[in-house]
Amino acid sequence: MKKIIYLLKRGQLVFALLLFNLSFSQNSTLTGVVSDANGKPISGANITIQNTAKGTSTNDEGSYEFSNLQNENIVIIASYIGYKTTQTSVNINGNTIQNISLTPDANLLNDIIVTGVVGQKTKIKSSLSITSLNTKQIEQSAPRSTAEIFRSIPGIRSESSGGEGNSNISVRGVPISSGGSKYLQIQEDGLPVLLFGDISFATADIFTRFDGNVARIEAIRGGSASTLSSNSPGGIINFISKTGQTEGGTVRTSFGLDYDNFRTDLDYGAKIGDGLYFHVGGFYRAGEGVRKTGFTSNNGGQVKFNITKEFENGKITVYAKFLNDKAVAYMPMPVQVTGTNSNPNWGNVNGFDATTGALQSIYLTHNVGLGPDGELRRGNVADGMNPVSKSIGANASFNLEQGWKLDDNIRYSANSGGFISPFPAEVGSSSTIANSFGVGSSLTYANSGTPFDNPNGLVARIHMFDTKLNDLSNFMNDLKITKKFDKVGITAGFFKSIQNISMSWLWNSYLQEVSDNNPRLINVTNATGNLLSENGLYAYGVPTWGNCCTRNYDTQYNVSAPYVNVTIDATDKLSFEGGLRYDLGKVSGSFAGSAQTIFDINNDGSISVPETSVSAINTANETAVHYDYDYVSYTIGANFLLTEKQSLFARYSKGASAKADRILFSGLDYTDGNKINSLDFLTQAELGYKQKFTKGYVYATAFHSKTDEQGGYEATSNSIIKNNYKSYGLELESSYNVSDNFNLRGALTYTKAEITSGNNNGNEPRRQPKLMYNLMPTYSFLGDKNTIGLSFIGQTKAYTQDSNELIMNGFVIANAFVEIGITKGLSANFSVNNLFDTLAITETEEGAITENTVNYVRARPMPGRSTSVALSYRF
Repeated sequence: MKKIIYLLKRGQLVFALLLFNLSFSQNSTLTGVVSDANGKPISGANITIQNTAKGTSTNDEGSYEFSNLQNENIVIIASYIGYKTTQTSVNINGNTIQNISLTPDANLLNDIIVTGVVGQKTKIKSSLSITSLNTKQIEQSAPRSTAEIFRSIPGIRSESSGGEGNSNISVRGVPISSGGSKYLQIQEDGLPVLLFGDISFATADIFTRFDGNVARIEAIRGGSASTLSSNSPGGIINFISKTGQTEGGTVRTSFGLDYDNFRTDLDYGAKIGDGLYFHVGGFYRAGEGVRKTGFTSNNGGQVKFNITKEFENGKITVYAKFLNDKAVAYMPMPVQVTGTNSNPNWGNVNGFDATTGALQSIYLTHNVGLGPDGELRRGNVADGMNPVSKSIGANASFNLEQGWKLDDNIRYSANSGGFISPFPAEVGSSSTIANSFGVGSSLTYANSGTPFDNPNGLVARIHMFDTKLNDLSNFMNDLKITKKFDKVGITAGFFKSIQNISMSWLWNSYLQEVSDNNPRLINVTNATGNLLSENGLYAYGVPTWGNCCTRNYDTQYNVSAPYVNVTIDATDKLSFEGGLRYDLGKVSGSFAGSAQTIFDINNDGSISVPETSVSAINTANETAVHYDYDYVSYTIGANFLLTEKQSLFARYSKGASAKADRILFSGLDYTDGNKINSLDFLTQAELGYKQKFTKGYVYATAFHSKTDEQGGYEATSNSIIKNNYKSYGLELESSYNVSDNFNLRGALTYTKAEITSGNNNGNEPRRQPKLMYNLMPTYSFLGDKNTIGLSFIGQTKAYTQDSNELIMNGFVIANAFVEIGITKGLSANFSVNNLFDTLAITETEEGAITENTVNYVRARPMPGRSTSVALSYRF
């Protein structure tokens, strides 16, 4: 009995010791500091323990900590944007300290990319031309709009003179025939913002905003873009959101010093549980903007939210977005041109500064007419481009058994809003404009009744582009499943999208003086003394353009696109990739044009001269739309890793971009898809070289493209554009750390483009410069929290129109910034856009001038000098 009691006591002691040891082994702590090569702490670096769900991020002092660890050997992984990811083996034995030093990766060639690929790949191992921009690089370029961000991407031509949207964006000499981004998709987290990038008055960039929610932007040109997204044979620009996996946030307030703008951005993300994290952020801004409009032209904001749950074999992210922003739309403006077509002198009109002036005015704040159902409709000019988007979506990614992987990206966006802006249909002398209403007609100011006496003697015939975006909602789902068989990977996917295009146009005509300071409206009186206008409005419609533009669209585009992609790792250095996609579109709905009627618009009981012919939707004569289209896209590429630091790639692709509203009102049979010019095709070949250095990198891609356009409608010229094109050229992109404190980054694109059909066969496409370039030197001083930098954005001359007569001069836009670290987490940024107030013309309505005389043309110049200050706190 005593022996039994003794053994029980010994057993209790052993059991207690085991519990003690187990308890001790579960309470070890790992701490350390992550720093750069100079020993400076790195805040926000991601630290994870390999093969576990445990992860954290460094604080402002670069410190990290893991608690409740067992005593064993583990591997910790440290990563941060701009640095090489490192893996470190650590023997946990009680409280353990492990410091980590990260090495800069100036070229980011080892960045994992997700855009235009079926799985994550490093840049150097992909057969793609791809550029990544992080938030710091974007802020340093001092952009005033989303489209200005794209100017630093090689191969991309972004005409950002239209404001916070309505920009013309093209790639590699591919033409801009009707505005927007026809051959290039703008995406948010892997799904297109809109199914078509060139919808009239609803371009994709209008519904896209850059703010603190964005982690980085990835842009690919050519390559697999044609097979991994619909209507994107030219490329993809993808806004990738932060997820909160790295805890922290930013509060940033900026305001203009020499222009009226105030904006506050706020974002924050963090882990809220084991494998559970979120991110939320947004902005709100208000102000007149960089041009003088006379009222608050920019007013609104955006909120985005996502939450991610990680599982043992994958993760799910649910996200939402609410955008309601009003941004002024800048149309072409009066610009003076002298000299010759081949050697013009561009300058300001007397009384109108082309870099700061605008057509908006306190005297023209509303546009009234008949809506789509015959009701009175009133548009507020201060609304400008007013996108309203309510989106909700989810992204799921799971590694299944036997090497299968499932990815699904789904989103529904309820999109609506409006677009309203004055467009100058004509700029002429007061006598020319007056006599267009009959010989002997005279002009007076609408607000005072006094005779017209503007010193420059110029009057603008204004067509108010007033478009209600009733319903631009879309549903998108991209489902794909991947299987890896040894060295062969196969991905099969199915993309489904339904895009509504419902909008109503109501365009009226006004007369307005040419002035950059709240131009006044002008009335016209005929020779017999009869008043032909009311408060500057002379027509409820646009008779100069045949009253073409009171319209209503109600169409829906239902697209199904199965696709397959195959990757082959032939050797450790040689890989191949090929893709095939079939797009099937089913289009239905209707549209209706205008009819003239008599209507008492102002309800004064009498019919004025403008009210004798009021444009209204001709609801009795709608045109039915019911047709199908289909096209096949394909791509094949190869990448050869010469060394770990250099590679060669080649790629050949063909894809198409379908038309939507641009071909309506063209007199076609919209119930027979074989009789509709609904598709434009783009073929591209690429040969690229990637080289990584100790302190930098260089990309070089030679390209050739061929575009077969079947025609498109352009509202401003009321005409069908029908041309084929070819182009070849070279893209260069590089970054180099000259020293520890001095970095030089830049890009250059040479393009030789040619029209290959029609009356302009052999000419260069309009607005296509041979050379585009950007250069950004930055220098850190007094520690890495103080930076000064410049950016130069330039291009050589280009023709205004395909006729190749009038030349737009080349230009260089210089921007500057300085960022000062005030204290831990707090910094101030001072930036100047267009430092030298350069007159840079990007678009002109006229194709020629009368040589050696003074001409007044309608052009879109880049905004002039604007200076801003921002105060940021990162926590």
